[in-house]
Amino acid sequence: MSCCLVAGAVLIAAPLARAQTPAWPNKPIRLIVPVAPGGGTDIVARLVAQGLTERWGQSVVVDNHGGGGGVIGVSMVTKAPPDGYTMLLGSNGHITFAPALYRNLPYDTQKDLAPISLAANQPFVLAVHPSLPVRSVGELIALAKKNPGRITYGSGGSGGASHLGTELLQITTATSLVHVPYKGTGPGMTALLSGEVQISIIGVATVLPHMKTGKIRALAVTGARRSQAAPDLPTISEAGVAGYEFDVWYGLLFTAGTPRDIVVKTNAEIARVLKTPAVAERYASAGLEPVVTTPEEFAAMIKNEIPKWQKVVAAAGLKPE
Repeated sequence: MSCCLVAGAVLIAAPLARAQTPAWPNKPIRLIVPVAPGGGTDIVARLVAQGLTERWGQSVVVDNHGGGGGVIGVSMVTKAPPDGYTMLLGSNGHITFAPALYRNLPYDTQKDLAPISLAANQPFVLAVHPSLPVRSVGELIALAKKNPGRITYGSGGSGGASHLGTELLQITTATSLVHVPYKGTGPGMTALLSGEVQISIIGVATVLPHMKTGKIRALAVTGARRSQAAPDLPTISEAGVAGYEFDVWYGLLFTAGTPRDIVVKTNAEIARVLKTPAVAERYASAGLEPVVTTPEEFAAMIKNEIPKWQKVVAAAGLKPE
């Protein structure tokens, strides 16, 4: 065979090979959730998985791997082949708190993961027991400044969202509160209802029923904008604490190195899933709000949040594990 014929055969074979490459996805996708079943992370994962399964005609299987503060599950994703068949549904606790809370993480959340999109925000509320004589954020700060180290706040555990969110508030307002950690959100909420602690920053869905009955007094929401579930509550920033912003967020990520076209395709599909009425209804009942970002916006947010929480952890005197 002449050189020209060989070259011609190669040129013909190359397009054929590309045409025979199977389209993605052509087999089930594993969506790893680094917590036990139940809770916001799991709710978002199952809704997104169901929506993507319906759109792609391929199963997106939720695979819970709790333990180690989420490190076990996240590690599984960072070590998976970058082929688009392993995704992570993580929160800021797993992605931006973890680098501050753990001394020797077996991965780098910025280098070993490929952000796809945010999927949800969970607004939190700054709430007080009615026995505390304050009705606004300004009054709470003034009282705390007059009584340093005497007002208590509860959380669902050291290093968790309610703990770090309140530590951020102390840093931002130059106040000193006493932390009382509990083993989970439920016991922390019970402590606030009983007056065992005076303040708590806690998810809006947990707080809302008790706000309506007057068993607790809500002062503000913690995020950058007002919550759809409690639109009359100002943000803490609106209430005069400039620069304060905190929500729990949930987002989807691939293993680093996953092809760009797969990331872009998944981002677009997630946006479509989150616009469906069924997802909107389920989100609202769980106190969640749908959020979609570009991969670049999500990556920039992660980059900005990591040093923010490192400063909070250091200021709180928490020792990395």
